[in-house]
Amino acid sequence: MDFDLWWLLAIPLVFGLGWVAARLDARQLLTEQASLPRSYFKGLNFLLNEQPDKAIDAFIEVARLDPETTELHFALGSLFRRRGETERAIRVHQNLVNRPDLPPNERDHALYELGQDFLRAGLLDRAEESLRMLMDGTFAEPAKRVLLELYEVEKEWRKAIDAARELQTLQGQDYTVQIAQFCCELAQESLQRKDVAAAVEWLERALQENPKNVRATIQLGDVALGKGETEGAIKRWRSIEQQNPAFLPLVAERLMKAYAQLGRAAEGLAWLRSKMDARLGPELLDVVYRYELDVHGIDDAVALMREQIRRQPSLMALTRLVEAEATRASEAVSHEVATAVASVGDSALADPVEAGSNADIQRAQDLGAIRDLLQSRTRNLARYTCQECGFRARLFYWQCPGCNRWETYAPRRTETLGGSGGASM
Repeated sequence: MDFDLWWLLAIPLVFGLGWVAARLDARQLLTEQASLPRSYFKGLNFLLNEQPDKAIDAFIEVARLDPETTELHFALGSLFRRRGETERAIRVHQNLVNRPDLPPNERDHALYELGQDFLRAGLLDRAEESLRMLMDGTFAEPAKRVLLELYEVEKEWRKAIDAARELQTLQGQDYTVQIAQFCCELAQESLQRKDVAAAVEWLERALQENPKNVRATIQLGDVALGKGETEGAIKRWRSIEQQNPAFLPLVAERLMKAYAQLGRAAEGLAWLRSKMDARLGPELLDVVYRYELDVHGIDDAVALMREQIRRQPSLMALTRLVEAEATRASEAVSHEVATAVASVGDSALADPVEAGSNADIQRAQDLGAIRDLLQSRTRNLARYTCQECGFRARLFYWQCPGCNRWETYAPRRTETLGGSGGASM
């Protein structure tokens, strides 16, 4: 009974306390609203209505009336930068940095935003200077991320390696893929200076960082070939099968040229043909077809393309088959004409082409027309595609030109008819 009475007394008390708290909150809210300039709400309204120009004007008025409002200055600076008005953004954030009364964390925030402004304006040295002042504190990690991007843009690969290592320590995230690629870039620069020893050192370091780095293996093969070590180059390139077999098509042409230099093109061709499984067939197709034609002749090239279409049909394989059939038909007509000329003599033929049967000539012409049509339609069809942003390109890139990520291109071209999303070049 006492328990029920206690609850009956407590319920009105709880409601009363809630009513008082609500009155206090409402009064505080009204007081805060009264202290905010009218221009602040106008600015918010313009932002909600997607009128950034008018919003900026309103916020400038608020900042003029209340210069101590740091949050508003940050918002204003970001708005300027997004609109491309980097000079005004720099001025806003520089004023914040110069304020002696600004708390350390807000000053770091202003320095970080200032670095972003300089980067957007293309003032890379000043961006680096601002961001390097943030090696400790809340903004150290985002500042290092921006610095890493900046060093990549400037091609300051040694600094990029240091920044990536620092981020690796801070975040616990793996940056070995990027570091290995930076080593490959330094190797490329060494080769341009004719410093082969330094290039080899950087490439070996890339493989130490990331044993799966195919780019370093390809470049080491190139170095070996340049030194006249053809067997060594072949050995390097063939080792990609164990490293990452999907990348073999990138060295197929190199391999065949090296084998041809040694007079062993048939051996190289047999090895490549043995790798034409469901994954690598379409990518190895062009190289294998051309060398099959050169080494074994037109009949074997036609047979190879027919087998490929049966196993894994594609427009590229169909194009090569039609090319081979058109070549064979033309050769057959030419052979008929040559045989007729040899048997009766030039003077006995009013038109040597008449020596070929009309059916053979028509077939050769039809196949030639189909070949030309297919070539024109498929010339730019197969593209490499970035797995991150969908950017398509005719050439293979280790760093995507669209999103600047490393090793995001699969070494396999896709046949797309365009308009399927993603930019291209």
